[in-house]
Amino acid sequence: MLRKVYVQSWEKTVDCYSPGQGLMPASFKVRSVPLDGNNEAFEEVLDPDFGESAIGRVAPVDSGLWWIILLRAYGKITGDYALQERVDVQTGIRLILNLCLSDGFDMFPTLLVTDGSCMIDRRMGIHGHPLEIQALFYSALRCAREMVNIDEGSKNLIRVINNRLSALSFHIREYYWVDMKKINEIYRYKTEEYSHDAINKFNIYPEQIPSWLADWIPEKGGYLIGNLQPAHMDFRFFSLGNLWAIVSSLATPKQAESILNLIETKWDDIVANMPLKICYPALEYEEWRIITGCDPKNTPWSYHNGGSWPTLLWQFTLACIKMGRPDLARRAVEAVEKKLSDDKWPEYYDTRNGRFIGKQSRLYQTWTIAGFLSSKMLLECPEMASILICDEDLDLLEGCACGLNKSARGKCSRRAARSQVLV
Repeated sequence: MLRKVYVQSWEKTVDCYSPGQGLMPASFKVRSVPLDGNNEAFEEVLDPDFGESAIGRVAPVDSGLWWIILLRAYGKITGDYALQERVDVQTGIRLILNLCLSDGFDMFPTLLVTDGSCMIDRRMGIHGHPLEIQALFYSALRCAREMVNIDEGSKNLIRVINNRLSALSFHIREYYWVDMKKINEIYRYKTEEYSHDAINKFNIYPEQIPSWLADWIPEKGGYLIGNLQPAHMDFRFFSLGNLWAIVSSLATPKQAESILNLIETKWDDIVANMPLKICYPALEYEEWRIITGCDPKNTPWSYHNGGSWPTLLWQFTLACIKMGRPDLARRAVEAVEKKLSDDKWPEYYDTRNGRFIGKQSRLYQTWTIAGFLSSKMLLECPEMASILICDEDLDLLEGCACGLNKSARGKCSRRAARSQVLV
């Protein structure tokens, strides 16, 4: 963890261009180099990858967010809060926050990223404002707010964090959420509305509703869509984004319950023989050719394109424990306990039902093993889930600093977000 802080300030360039400070590496290599030109004595040095060596040269946006989330968890589980208070660690937190909270051209509180900037690190049509990044962003802001040392210099940062959390939670809850009722509303949308009180704010064309969705979504379930941009909604179900929205309380309690209801009802699609689908459904035929660029690794129902990733078990278990549904997590864990061991702990599984070990799946994969063991331990000791879970913060939704409550030009996000929780 501290090694990531150490390399955070290292120079990182692609064709003479450097990204902002605060970027965390996605991975490391350890190289042996001669000591002072002595070919007989060597030392090991870190060789971090900030994206300049990655396939597609994409910066890892999620790594810094995960670092903050796990830093908070480390403090809670060990009681070693002195680590969070170290000057270099506090600097690391602030560099990440400054990078994420910097002003730009965007009209929305969500983070704008390129394709392949998270767990899905290849071209899969998630550029823009993917749910996974927004859920991690919200969670990281919640965690950072607890850890930032309070002084005169940090008061403004805390205010900025609170305002962003409020706006982000309202935006995701209001505009990313779909259930049968919401889909029917979208189906009847009018388009080209130019006004401050437009219903179809993002000018979504009803024809975007995919043919599979109306018959797939259950009456008593719903989920947060994968992406939202002007004139574009990605209706795919992305497991990690939805699960972490539950864990971090980005989703309302009612929405969180509906997400788990959907997973239970659509168990054969999302869990099947090997939990969990990274996304559903897969891109196929012309969609696969156009969106992935004919990626041979992301063929339909493989890898990031509808593949099954057992590492997602621990996020699923956390969400189930938080919502009082450990039975769902236990069902998934027990179903694959022997199979994962017999199959030598693959990275991912292929086919619609997750029956085949992935075509290029590495065996004895660390995060597959860690995800399974974490799920087992959490089910045996559910109170440990508190180290990663964030409860709803009603104080965050009180009051308003935006001034919109006195204007007819917009809706106050704090008031709207609080009304959703209390319904």
